[in-house]
This record gives sequence, structure tokens and C-alpha cells, in this order.
Amino acid sequence: MIFDYFALALGNLKHRGVRSWLTMLGIFIGIAAVVSLISLGQGLQAAVVGQFGALSVDTLTINNADTGFGPPGSTAVVPLQEHDLEIVENTRGVKLAVGRLIKFTTVEYNDVISYNYIGDVPENREKRDFVYNSASVKVDEGQLLEEGDSGKVFLGSDFKDGDFGKEIRVGSRLKINGEQFEVVGFAKSTSSFTGNNVIFMLTDDMKRLLEINDEWSIIEAQVENKDEIEEVAMKIEDEFRQDRDLDLGEEDFSIQTPTQSLEGVNNILNIINLIVSGIAAISLFVGGLGIMNTMYTSVLERTKEIGVMKAIGAKNSDVLMIFLIEAGLLGLVGGVVGALMGLGLAMGVASIAGNALGIDFGVRISYPLIFGAIAFSFFIGVGSGILPAMQASKLKPVEALRS
Repeated sequence: MIFDYFALALGNLKHRGVRSWLTMLGIFIGIAAVVSLISLGQGLQAAVVGQFGALSVDTLTINNADTGFGPPGSTAVVPLQEHDLEIVENTRGVKLAVGRLIKFTTVEYNDVISYNYIGDVPENREKRDFVYNSASVKVDEGQLLEEGDSGKVFLGSDFKDGDFGKEIRVGSRLKINGEQFEVVGFAKSTSSFTGNNVIFMLTDDMKRLLEINDEWSIIEAQVENKDEIEEVAMKIEDEFRQDRDLDLGEEDFSIQTPTQSLEGVNNILNIINLIVSGIAAISLFVGGLGIMNTMYTSVLERTKEIGVMKAIGAKNSDVLMIFLIEAGLLGLVGGVVGALMGLGLAMGVASIAGNALGIDFGVRISYPLIFGAIAFSFFIGVGSGILPAMQASKLKPVEALRS
């Protein structure tokens, strides 16, 4: 019997052809929006997590409070100083602390001027290796900066295909803030949005070039035990408060651990996914109204057909079931097509964004999401068809045949 219901329902939907597809349009849009946007959101989340995953889990970062946009520490009212670095170095649980300089300056090559980040590299081998590891710097061509490499720079991968009108090679000379520097190597491309566009130079060169005295943009600290990184961060926070005579809640500095940074980004992405889902739900609601409208119209158009069915013995439950199956099929087909459209759209956008940004921005296909979206659209269809189906099932045979 159930197969007969499906056969009748499918026949009716095929008979209405274009109207059926137009009815499902709202479902298409809603499900495609849900699947594509959430898949892209999960892909973005994975890409961001990948960037934070490149950070060492035993490393924390200290910043002074900034007043605007710019490199870390560049807009700080009072920059971090050598005294602050000593506090971090002397905190129990800290294995190694390194002051870092990150600035923004002019770069000239082939008579073309650009503006780029430059970051310092310590001459001390242990600290230098720590900086390279924390920034996930690996050599693609040439070599890393070593002790004694004054007057030399190491470039991010973006400089290979930069906008200088001429290829930069190992041995090329760049004019940075008006002074010539020799290129010793290029880094491999990373998933970092800004890491591929950084120029590395030795700390003494950078201080002399930019006339920096007692100042650090950030301080990075490696803890002895990664499982105690939160406790060490709290100790450093207490030391800074005492040294600066600050009460709790009045801090003019911040201490970030990889866990805190990742949690903050995840919270933002989860909120974005929630908002996107809400917007897509509006499309599904509109699609449900479209199905309800179509089913009501179908009841009016097929009044005589319903009368004939009842005259030859069809029960109210039979008519109710046929109309509910029709409505459910509209939602189901709309969900399947919408899910496929959503995946295709997400893959296309991810490919374009990944190539444009130079990051591994892939679509994370979630089968529970896809099947859940399809099931949801099916129930939207059934729910939208309940009232029209009940109206059809309650028609009296004689009145239906007369209309």
C-alpha cells in the first residue's frame, strides 16, 4: 500500500513539473546556504586552527595594551622594555624569554617602493632557533640568518612573486628604510596570513636602522612544562601588576597563550556560524511557506480527483497520506539538490579563497550536517503539508464531485 502512495505522489509531482521545481526553490536556497556556509565556516575554522597549531604549545606572548591597528607593540602607549623582559626571564617556570621587534617600514627594489613588516632575529643561537621555530620558518631557498649576518635579510615566500616588476633572488639587494641589505634566502610558504610577507633581519641591524633603544614589540616566553603554561602566565601577570603598581582589572598589558588565542577565534567563528544558520533558516521558512501554498493549490485543483478516490473506497487516512508524501517529497528533493548545490558552491569559494590568500582553505564535508539538512528539509515539507493534507482528507465525496 505504501508503494502505491508513493507512486501516486510521484505521478502528481511530475504532472505539475515546473511548479514543483519552483516550489522547491526556497528549499534549494535554504539548504544550499546552510550546507555551503557551514562547510566554509568549518573549513575556515580548520585553517585558523592550523595556523595556531603552528604555534608552539609551550609558548606564551606578552603584549602591552595597544591604541589602534598596526604591528604588535607599534601603537602601545608605553612599549615593553628590557626591564619587562627581565621580569619574564626571572619568573619561575619560564625556560627562555625573547624580546621581539616587529615594525612596518619602506622597502625599495627595482625603483618600486613597498611597505612591509620587518621582524628581528636574535644573534644568540638558542634564542634565534626559538624564534624560527615559534614562527614556523623553514628554508625554501638560500639559508637562514646566522650570527654575524649583519647587513643581510631573510624574506618570506611572497617576495618571490612580489610586485616589484623584477624577480628578487638570493643575492639581490633591497633598500630598507633607505639602507641596502643583501637577501640570503627565502622561507617556505606557511598557512599564516602575514608570515609570508615578513622580512627578517638581525636585532642589532633593526635597532640601528629604526633607531630603537629600550623597546620590544612583544615578549615571547617558552615554559619549562607545557602543562603548566596557564599557571606560568598567571605568575607573569602577577609580577607585572606588582611591578607597575596596578590593581586587578587595570592591566595595561596582555598575556596570550595558544589555548586562549584559539578559544577566542573559535568563539568568534561559532558565533558567525550561528548567525549564518539563522539567516539560512529564514530561507527554509520561506521554502516551507511555498510548499504549503502549493499543496493548498493542489487541493483546490484536485477536488474532483479526491472525490473520485473517496467514491471508490479511499479513506481519509489514504488521502492524508498521499498529500503528506507529496509534501515530504518536495522537501526531500529540495534538500538533496540544495545540499549538492551547497557543496559545489562551498568548494568553488574555498578554491578561489585558498588561491587568493595562499592558505590551505579546504571545505570540511560533514556528513552528519548534510544528512541532517536533508532530513530537516524533509520534515519542513511534511510539516508544511499537514494542514493542506488534512483539508483534502476531510472533503466529502459528493461535495468534491460537484465542485
